[in-house]
Amino acid sequence: MRIAICDDDERALAHLLGLIKEYQLSRGKHIVCRSFRNSTDFLCELKGGEYDLVLLDAPMSGAGGVQAARELRELDRNVEIIFVSSSPEFAVESYSVGAYYYLLKPIDTDTLFSLLDSVASKLFVQKEQGLVLKSRKGVIRISFTGLEFVEVINKTVFFHMGDGEVHEVTAALADFEEKLLVRPDFFKTHRSYLVNLSYIQAIEANCVVTRNGHDIPVSRQRRNQVQDAYMRFLYEAGTEVLQNDGRTDAYSERSEGAWRILLVDDDMEESAYWADILRAHGCIVQTAENGRDALKLAEEENCDCVLLDVMIPGEDGFSICEGLGKITDAPIIFLSCVTEADRQLEGFAAGGVDYITKDTPPELFWVKVKTRISLSTADRGRTRSHYGPLLLDLAGRRAWMDEKELSLTSDEFDILWRLSEHAGCVFTPEEISTMIYGGRSGDGGERVQIHMSRLRRKLDKAREGHHYIEPVWGQGYRFVP
Repeated sequence: MRIAICDDDERALAHLLGLIKEYQLSRGKHIVCRSFRNSTDFLCELKGGEYDLVLLDAPMSGAGGVQAARELRELDRNVEIIFVSSSPEFAVESYSVGAYYYLLKPIDTDTLFSLLDSVASKLFVQKEQGLVLKSRKGVIRISFTGLEFVEVINKTVFFHMGDGEVHEVTAALADFEEKLLVRPDFFKTHRSYLVNLSYIQAIEANCVVTRNGHDIPVSRQRRNQVQDAYMRFLYEAGTEVLQNDGRTDAYSERSEGAWRILLVDDDMEESAYWADILRAHGCIVQTAENGRDALKLAEEENCDCVLLDVMIPGEDGFSICEGLGKITDAPIIFLSCVTEADRQLEGFAAGGVDYITKDTPPELFWVKVKTRISLSTADRGRTRSHYGPLLLDLAGRRAWMDEKELSLTSDEFDILWRLSEHAGCVFTPEEISTMIYGGRSGDGGERVQIHMSRLRRKLDKAREGHHYIEPVWGQGYRFVP
């Protein structure tokens, strides 16, 4: 793993370097680490792609950590960024650059080591999940998540990446489509096109439009199928928060299209304006013009956030908020042209978690909404972990696959839970035995192997096409989210 640390506090910088060294020795991992005492030196040497992880001090002198992160993002969209700070005041801004985590000083060793484990696991999964192509430029590896769509023209397959890069391969589409179509995020819209559903912005009569403005043709026979596939994809994405290693985290970036927003406003022009902003960021938006419709929608469908106007003719937005609070645990944010402080305080007293005035710039509005949803989701999800269709309830010690409960023994649940905490890492049966039973087993992992065999059969039967626990020949087992 390649790490850069940038901190103008020499004592803090030395402390971080010492912790990285300690982590490297404890985990037996190969780590290349560079340190910078100011953001200028860091940015001057930056070309993009040099690092897997960057630790940035948020309130540095000169160009602060957030500004440095913005410039870093222009060069490298994939690098993970962790802010370190003695104050939480930059936490909201950290979302604007897709920060992986916001770590408060003094840095706790266990917390840092857990974050490094998560980043390492994510890097492992990213390396595993992709295609190796022999293109005209040489042998390259592309990630599934970075692939926007694939098209074939005259026996040449073009791989269009989300960052605008295009790779050409002389081959047939059939040579790649099997590997792509086994994944839930890819769909064949036309005999010459495959599209990544996470990049879709809109579905029209004869094409789908991607977030980057590409019109992908849809054949007549596949029009209804692509709509159904997209809705299934959004539903599955909407039941989980993407996390650092596949598990829930307060500071992880949510997948596009994952959040469902209920927007309550009697002014349809205003409602359309804010809804367009939310949809541009991949949200699914439902609208209501009054409290009655809002309560009905909230009862019928789960949502991740409610945006509620205060001035609704004949009704009191604060009373509607209290009614909504009884039937949904989604955060309720007031969105109003009323700016008086006493009215805003009344909104908080009614149960609102934030109050956004309608003169707020669109990007600040989005950051506020996203932050509130992320924090709320983290609070609700601490005892639950999602891995696509697999849900683990740690408090109730129960597991579900595609909303159907799995019949697991206590030992089987413990094995699944422990492995899922370290997604991508390989453990021998003896190591798993130690995690589950401590030193009480003494059978060299034979007991674990018996439970593992039954557990894997149950998981494979419940979800065909994906093996959540994979055997690694001669080494052990690993969890694959």
